[in-house]
Amino acid sequence: MSIIISNREVANNVYVLTVEGDYQGAIGQFYILRAWGNYPVLSRPISIHNIEEGKIQFLYKVFGEGTQMISKLRAGDEIGLEGPFGNGFPHIEGKVAMIGGGIGVAPFYYAAKQMPWADVYLGFGQEAYLVDEYEKVAANVVTNVGGRVLDDLDVDAYDAIFVCGPHGMMHATYEKAKNNKADVYVSMEKRMACGVGACLVCSVICQEKNKRACVDGPVFLATEVNFDAENGL
Repeated sequence: MSIIISNREVANNVYVLTVEGDYQGAIGQFYILRAWGNYPVLSRPISIHNIEEGKIQFLYKVFGEGTQMISKLRAGDEIGLEGPFGNGFPHIEGKVAMIGGGIGVAPFYYAAKQMPWADVYLGFGQEAYLVDEYEKVAANVVTNVGGRVLDDLDVDAYDAIFVCGPHGMMHATYEKAKNNKADVYVSMEKRMACGVGACLVCSVICQEKNKRACVDGPVFLATEVNFDAENGL
């Protein structure tokens, strides 16, 4: 078990959880968090928001019972962390756009620290948060509240585009960029049980065969993913 340093609400039902310890992880990887006994059955996979000496941070939104329980934790409480898991975003030396929609902005703070030349696009439905923090680490930050952050994106300007957020937004990014030079990488959010590929709970419908978000992803080239099937079309 690890000790919580802080659990700060930064917007309505959006929190930054800071946990003490020396942790590792690549951009786009995740940890599995658990702060309860037998129920809820599944632990919660949450992407790495930031890693610094002596601590790791997770940016999360309260959606269900698990994240509601995590939001009640305070400094000094204990939480179980397992990870890092999964394949994250590649390290790209060229021109990179990082696009986050809603809580999908979470992995791009740590990512921008690793690739400070990247442009970061933050899309929010109603309330922006942590924009000033992103502006400290990214070359350029574009914020859109209540609209479509993709409308601000010039796909011709980039060699690679990283996307995390709603499936519809990731699909739309791929459609917008598929005839251009940019490689599009998407982070597929799925419920998970084991985190090591054994349970098949986190199956992602791909063009050739289904893959597992926990070990084959969560980051995939957009060309691999069957978005119509994933979106239930």
